[in-house]
Amino acid sequence: MYGWIFRRLPGGFALKVVLMIMFAAVVAAGLLFGVFPVVEPHLPLTRVTVDE
Repeated sequence: MYGWIFRRLPGGFALKVVLMIMFAAVVAAGLLFGVFPVVEPHLPLTRVTVDE
């Protein structure tokens, strides 16, 4: 999949690398600010119990 994206990007190798880094940053930001806040209330991470 990454090879398919890399082959279809315009420009030379250096520009493709920069565009792939930018693409990865956009995907990470989308997950961090869009997907994770919506999914977080449904995760059992806040229901932690510690027995002593």
